[in-house]
Amino acid sequence: MTSHIGAVALLVRDYDEAIAYYTGMLGFDLIEDSDMGGGKRWVLVAPPGSRETRLLLARAATPEQAARIGDQTGGRVFLFLQTDDFHRDHREFSARGVKFLEAPREELYGTVAVFEDIYGNRWDLLQLR
Repeated sequence: MTSHIGAVALLVRDYDEAIAYYTGMLGFDLIEDSDMGGGKRWVLVAPPGSRETRLLLARAATPEQAARIGDQTGGRVFLFLQTDDFHRDHREFSARGVKFLEAPREELYGTVAVFEDIYGNRWDLLQLR
């Protein structure tokens, strides 16, 4: 049996705002944007070259969901964006205005820096050794 995680739901305030951020600031591809009726959409984005895992941009539909936008993990790093060229991507993201919370650092496992997305979710930009 072969399995993989196809998508991870990410709570957002607004579909178009989220699409603009992830495609414009992070350079992700818009994989799908389908109207589901009733104001709901199925919106998938993914980093360029990603073959399996996508982000499902899920607009918060209840006050409880809205309260968790940007804090789905209690302040921990939530997502790990692996790259084949850390310094290229760090430079490009910084030039686009991505908010890094620290300077790049070398760890035993690779080069990493934490950044926040439009909602305050923490990500690792990471190049493994």
